[in-house]
Amino acid sequence: MGIQLDHVNYIYSPDNAFRKQALKDINLNIQDGEFIGLIGHTGSGKSTLIQHLNGLLKATSGVIYYNNENIYDENYKMISLRSHVGLVFQYPEHQLFEMTVLKDVCYGPKNLGLSDEEAVSRAKQALEMVGMSEKDYEKSPFELSGGQKRRVAIAGVLAMEPQVLILDEPTAGLDPKGRNDILDQIALLHKKMGITVILVSHSMEDVAKYVDRIIVMNRGEVFMDGTPKSVFENGKALESVGLAAPQVSYVMHRLREIFPELPVDATTVEEAKADILHCLEAEK
Repeated sequence: MGIQLDHVNYIYSPDNAFRKQALKDINLNIQDGEFIGLIGHTGSGKSTLIQHLNGLLKATSGVIYYNNENIYDENYKMISLRSHVGLVFQYPEHQLFEMTVLKDVCYGPKNLGLSDEEAVSRAKQALEMVGMSEKDYEKSPFELSGGQKRRVAIAGVLAMEPQVLILDEPTAGLDPKGRNDILDQIALLHKKMGITVILVSHSMEDVAKYVDRIIVMNRGEVFMDGTPKSVFENGKALESVGLAAPQVSYVMHRLREIFPELPVDATTVEEAKADILHCLEAEK
């Protein structure tokens, strides 16, 4: 069933001189279990879009359906939507506020009406899922490293047992190891739990490596929507909206000048390596 957006528009400050249309006639169908990368330059509408998916913002016009239910119906319970569509903001300190890590992760389940015992059980399970050690449960969230804060923020959403997990630049400010650890953990969660994941990222390499589908935003509109290979083979189109294909794509195009038979649709280093080795073997 998933999430459907039907002619969704959103206008900031519609009644004054600061009026800005942030989303323009968005039509999307997000299926259950997809791993989606959402990309676009600053101001393209990415953050505005994801805040519509769990009802933090309400469309100026158009309709959003979750599991075939109109979330704007008068009797629709928005708390139910937010328990199923979890959003982790770019800066986890915006979501962390309790005295200890465990209490912070318990907050969401308690807000759903679960007992203290049930909330603690869910919190511990979620913290284990994101790779947090039990020795950190009683620490203040603000004592943690940037990567650990991201894990706790993600655990806080996972403890609510969402069907959709939205992550807004979850690796911003992290070193390469921290970035890979977080993304590998997200990929593992997607594989093990079968939840829908929507990853907002500026890194073309990260998106190419992990996601199955890419949605490109530009000036509030859906500019492209397809598999990583179909999107990244249009490097010139991406460049026209201030983006680029992964670096490996440009390398493969240069290598093709030497090896005319070399495919140029690789989007990850692993794919490029396999294509190059295959080409070299064929040259023997």
